[in-house]
Amino acid sequence: MARTETDPPEPHATTGSRREEPARLGPLGNFIGFHLRIAQEASFRAFAQRVGDADLKPRRFAVLTIIAENPGMTQTALGKAAGRDKSTLTSTLDDLVKRGLVLRERTPHDRRSYTLTLTPAGCALRERLMRAALEHDRELDRIVGREKKAEFLALLRKIAAELG
Repeated sequence: MARTETDPPEPHATTGSRREEPARLGPLGNFIGFHLRIAQEASFRAFAQRVGDADLKPRRFAVLTIIAENPGMTQTALGKAAGRDKSTLTSTLDDLVKRGLVLRERTPHDRRSYTLTLTPAGCALRERLMRAALEHDRELDRIVGREKKAEFLALLRKIAAELG
């Protein structure tokens, strides 16, 4: 159905040079989960911008780092450590293997299980991403406040532990 001039503007439409009005959030404005997701998306966008490659999301950096810290770990252990479900983790690992960043090998004692290690290219990329992550974390420290960081991390860990 076509809009007419007497119809109210659509929620995301702008009129002339007037700025778009912010959307009303209703009860979402006080939902912790909603704000966690908004903050996560903003953090991920800022990280990708800092890295300069939209495909190198924080998830990939986290996976590379956990594997680097635990060479030979299984996909199951990686999933638990990264808080990722199997389907999301499998597609991420498939991509990292295809890029030549992760080596996935069947375990000798369980042919259904795989161990994971970084390739030299994976180690080099992780180092590059680590530099970007450290800069990004300094920016988050600035926003949260260094004096509040420990408490903030404790609250996030408590949410993950009690809901996870």
